[in-house]
Amino acid sequence: MADEQTNRAAFRKQEQYCITMDAPITARICAGLAESLDRETRTGARALDWPGDPTADALPLRTVGGLHALDLSGKDTELSRLFAGAVTDPAEVIHILRASFAAHDDALCPWLDGPPQTNEPGRSAGLMVGMIEIVRRFGQPIELLEIGSSAGLNLLMDRYRFDLGGTLAGPADSPVTIRPEWRGSPPPALPVGFASTRGVDVQPIDATDPAAAERLRAYVWADNPERLGRLTAGIEMQRAAPVQLEDGDAADWLDARLAEPQADGVTRVLMHSVVWQYLGAERQARITAAMEAAGAKATRARPLGWVRFEPDRGLNPRQEIWVRSWPGGGDFVKLAHSQAHGAWVEMF
Repeated sequence: MADEQTNRAAFRKQEQYCITMDAPITARICAGLAESLDRETRTGARALDWPGDPTADALPLRTVGGLHALDLSGKDTELSRLFAGAVTDPAEVIHILRASFAAHDDALCPWLDGPPQTNEPGRSAGLMVGMIEIVRRFGQPIELLEIGSSAGLNLLMDRYRFDLGGTLAGPADSPVTIRPEWRGSPPPALPVGFASTRGVDVQPIDATDPAAAERLRAYVWADNPERLGRLTAGIEMQRAAPVQLEDGDAADWLDARLAEPQADGVTRVLMHSVVWQYLGAERQARITAAMEAAGAKATRARPLGWVRFEPDRGLNPRQEIWVRSWPGGGDFVKLAHSQAHGAWVEMF
């Protein structure tokens, strides 16, 4: 049952997440939305009467995404001042937001229809930490399988350049260099080569489609212009050479990929980032069982790895990088923490 106070509180909770993640502009907008939403517009009424769990449904991010798309369109100069960080007075923030909803209700309301579409290339830094560990155990090249690929931007990790605390990986002439703030010791300097990269998503996004690209850009927080530049460059890389991204169920697709022949000397690796929580218990169990069954048949000549970049199960708004591999069995080993968008990585 809809509860207005719960729905307003979700925007305040998102404000706190944004503060923790050093995103003061987006935090300020979320705080303003908690106070400015009303039933004078369809968008405001839908948000206040949201029937589901507003946090699980990412209601605040849906709303901010619509506003950011309006900002990027250049159609609301006052709103653009807010997204540029030029407005800090809470009363003025509320006034601008109410005016924007009143003037652009028809454009903003559809942004509540679907979940945010975020595909963050910066997460590839944490994922590359996992790949280096897999290479340390078994060597290269890697046959990369990604579930929950979204727009496939992390499938470009074989084409990105990485600077991981001074450890360099990837092509030196890449148009994208991913260089997070580094905490702790860097990973070992090992070459990481890829035999192939393939992915699946239940609703894959064609990042080369202008409308899809606009939607992806809208969900990049205004506090992070470097993320927007990286996203744009990644889209151009896909236009130059598309990734192998399929439409399908993650568990079904993985079953099919694991059943394919694996070449000697190639390490097969399952990878995913910020997707596990959305799969549901049944798919999680199927994927785990499939990996363990395939792992039981793995050999030194045909090894299997699993690299996860998923949320901390505690209260911290950060991600954890875990690795598991076969042969050798054993449980997952946690290698590092990361900011959700890859702004920093902290090795253990």
